[in-house]
Formats: sequence, C-alpha cells, structure tokens
Amino acid sequence: MGKNNVTPTTSKQADGNLCRHLQTAAKKTPKKLAVSVQKKAFSQLTYQEMTFSELHHSSDDIAHALTEYGLKPGDKAVLMVKPSIAFFCLTFALFKAGIIPILVDPGMGVKNLKQCFEESQPDAFIGIPKAHLARLLFSWGKQSLKYIINVDGPACFGGKQLNTILKKYPRTKRFKIEQLKIDQLAAILFTSGSTGIPKGVEYTHHMFEAQIKVLQKDYRIKSGEADLATFPLFSLFGPALGMASIVPDMDASQPIKANPDYIFAAIERYQCTNLFANPALLSLLGQAGKQKQLSLPSLKRVISAGAPATISSIKLFSEMLTQDAQVINSYGATESLPISKIGSKQLLKTTSITDQGGGICVGEAVKNVDIKIIAITDQVITQWDDSLALAPFEIGEIVVKAAQVSQAYYRREQATEQAKIQDGPIKRHRMGDLGYLDEHGKLWMCGRKAHQVLSTHLKEPKAYYSIPCERIINTHKSVKRSALVNVLINEKVTPAICIEPQSNISQTSLFSQLTELAEQHTQTQGISLFFIHKKFPMDIRHNAKIFREKLAQWAQQHV
Repeated sequence: MGKNNVTPTTSKQADGNLCRHLQTAAKKTPKKLAVSVQKKAFSQLTYQEMTFSELHHSSDDIAHALTEYGLKPGDKAVLMVKPSIAFFCLTFALFKAGIIPILVDPGMGVKNLKQCFEESQPDAFIGIPKAHLARLLFSWGKQSLKYIINVDGPACFGGKQLNTILKKYPRTKRFKIEQLKIDQLAAILFTSGSTGIPKGVEYTHHMFEAQIKVLQKDYRIKSGEADLATFPLFSLFGPALGMASIVPDMDASQPIKANPDYIFAAIERYQCTNLFANPALLSLLGQAGKQKQLSLPSLKRVISAGAPATISSIKLFSEMLTQDAQVINSYGATESLPISKIGSKQLLKTTSITDQGGGICVGEAVKNVDIKIIAITDQVITQWDDSLALAPFEIGEIVVKAAQVSQAYYRREQATEQAKIQDGPIKRHRMGDLGYLDEHGKLWMCGRKAHQVLSTHLKEPKAYYSIPCERIINTHKSVKRSALVNVLINEKVTPAICIEPQSNISQTSLFSQLTELAEQHTQTQGISLFFIHKKFPMDIRHNAKIFREKLAQWAQQHV
C-alpha cells in the first residue's frame, strides 16, 4: 500500500525532546490557554486554568526539583495521578528531565498492575494518596523503588510531598531540557489487557513526533484550537500541538459513567473544536444530545478510537454536528497509533458491505504508513519479504510499518519476537487483527486473530471471523449484539453465536430465523448453534470490546 517511505530510527539521527513544542508555544502564545480542568464543586462546575507560559515554567520547576532530589535521565517513574493540572505539569517535567514515565490504565485490575510494576522495575512512584495506599497494600514496585513522591495530599504513606521538594529545590535559572537520541526510550505505555496480558510498549521521542505530525497533517489540527480531552494520553498532545486541552470531570477509565451535561458544558464554555471520544462515550453523548435537542456547532471533528463505533451511535452523534464536521474513526493500537482513518460520511456508505459480512472499513492509511496483509499464522516471522504480502481481498493478519510504530515491548523479548518482523533498519508490527485490503487500498477489519474460529465440525475445515459473522447476525431486529465463540462437541470445534437480545423473545423462533439468516451468507454458513446471554461481559474502558473468552467458557457449559 504505497511506497515504503517510512523514516527509520537510528541513534545517529539528531537529538531531540518532544517538549520543544511546549517551549515554542510558551514563546509564541504565552498567555493563551493550555489546560483547563473541570471540577464539580457543590452544585457548580469550576475550572482550573493554566496558560502555555505557566505550564512551561511549572514543568520546568518540577523537572529541576526532581533532578535535584536525585532522579536522573533514564530513571523510570510510575505516574498515577488523575487528569489534572498536576498531571500535565508532571508529565512534561518528566519528559524534560529525560525521566521515563510509566503510564498504566487503572482499569486493568490490581493483579495486572502488580505485574506491570514488577516488569518495568520503576525507580520512582509519583501518585495521589489513593495510589500510594494501593502501592503499600499490594506491594507494587517494592523491590525497585527509591523515590516515593506524593501529589495532592499528605505523605501519610511514606515518601515526600511534591510541594516539599519544590520548596527545598527552587529553580533559579532556565531548566535545560534533556536532549535525547530520538530512538531512546521516552515512555512506557502499558496496553489495557482487554484482549490479553498487558504489555509495556516502548515509546521513543521519534514515535511521539510522528504522532504529532499525523495529527497536524492528516487530522488538520492547528495551533489555537481547543480539545475536549476525555483520554489522558491524547490530552497531552494538546499542548504539544499548541491546542488547549479541556479536561472534563469524569473517570477516564470508565467513560460510560461520564455525565454528558459536564462535557456539553465544557464544549460550550471553550467552544471546543475537537473531541476525542471512545465508542461508549460517543453513544452516551449522542443519546443525551438527542434528548436535549442539542447542537455542537463549534466542533470541527470528533475522533473516535479504541474499538469500532457502531453506525447507529455515529449517526446519532452526527445530528449535533454541522454539515462540515465529521466523526473520524481511527484505527490503531497502543503499539501503533494512528494507522488508518475514515470519516463518518464515507463510513456510512460502506454499511451495506458490512451488513453482508464484508468486515468494517477502517479507511486508508495515514501518510507514511505502510499496511500489508499476511497469511494467518502463530509462527514467529523474523524477516520481512514482500512475498509475504497477500493479494487484495485475501483475509489475513494486518501488519504495519511507520515512524509511529513501536519497535519493542519493554522486557518482553518473547512478545516482541512474536509481534515484530524485521524489515531493513526497523520492524513491522503484527497487529493481531485480521482484515484485508480492497482494490483501492482501503483496509477492512474482520476481528481479532484470537477470535477466529477454525471449525472442524463440517466435512471441510472452515474459518469463521468475528466481525463478518456478528455483523450479519446483528442485522436481525431482535439482536442487540452477538459474539462468535467456539465450543467442543464430540471433540470437534464448532462455531456458535451468543446473542444479547433487544427484548424477550421466543428462543425457538429466534434461533430458527438466525439459522436461516446464517445460511444466506458464505461467511456464516454452517453456524446453527445459538445461545441467549442477557448481558455480555464487556471491557470497562470502551464498553465495545466483548470478552469472548468468557462467553466461550460459559457457552461450553451450556452445550
């Protein structure tokens, strides 16, 4: 798909630090808003604001104090602070000082968090009191931690308060930003673990720079805009782009529980031009907007990522937008984001193909991204060869190469070996997703590799893919959502579909209709086993990723 024009990362290239963007914004637009954090106080919404100049100087103060306290470039620091002014100041301070922030998703669970800290071996733990209490209770990072720093509260669980360190080591001159080789480790971002064990993704300044360029060129985000930031990591791109980050009062790990009124109020107050919303939040806001008959004329674009948003939720939300604004569906992963995108107007034209089992269109590759499809295999592929690439419309595993693609998992050599393919000076990333490229180079998603069902129940083995099968079944009016799983019957792998119904309905009648529907499509022919499950287990963050592994175990018990 296009020529291989991806810039390789080598230590011979120029030094850099992504904080140069904040430094530039502080010089060019010192008094412009950089961050605003919304809080509900009693019956009113309040906003704590910070300009680019204030953010730059405050992060300089913290960077200086941390280095004087003993932290040095290359040290690793867990950062467990809620989205706040402190979160922004601390993150940029760590980057400036060359200290590697370890960012984890609190929604991944205590067991996974402990494993993340054991793997990353942090030198410092910077967090709010609640995080420090959990650190003690569950012995997080006990073997490696040298510095314990408390934010927004007393040091009642050991360590020092950030304010105490700042007072002890006041900055008297400009802080010199640490210049790093662009392929040096800049941050460790752990995957959520919603489709497997969480892994620490190695981020370099080169990756961050590439992501910033994509947001500028492909998404056309400009300095001076305002972003309603509902995801902490994306919110950090705001100041780097010269864009104000407006943080609503919500639990970023559970967006489905957000209060739409708070978000609408923040958009209205700052006339936000950009909104990042995952599928669950997009649906929630669309429903609330319809009830209130709201319009959001200031929004130029809405970026949705994390999981495919439903067509119905996109249509509903789009009713609040102007004719020129679109919901942009972004495809990628923590290891490689963004990879491709498609606007809602174009996406809506593909619904008939999706409903016929053609997969979900996730658009064309963003600039300088090379997408290929390879045969489905669990085997390690050490070296890339163009002969590995499949022809258009052949379903296989999606493989990507780009400057924003991570080259390794932190201290996970086996996982890196399984997910990466050496291609010249850099590595391609195996997405773990299945799909195909059409004749125009558009990418179509067919589901996770782990969710395909390789059936042996028929005369000839057959592969079933989650998205094509489920989208066909979902066209039935009585089906809210469905999930493809496999069960063993007489030692033969048999495809089955779990159904979450819209309402109470006769199982006999529904199953008969679904069997007939399945036989009408090549993708679902041979599926005749269905189960009713009244409430699917879903991931917390996106409320769109079905835990098919749990459903498969449940279905096996009901065979």
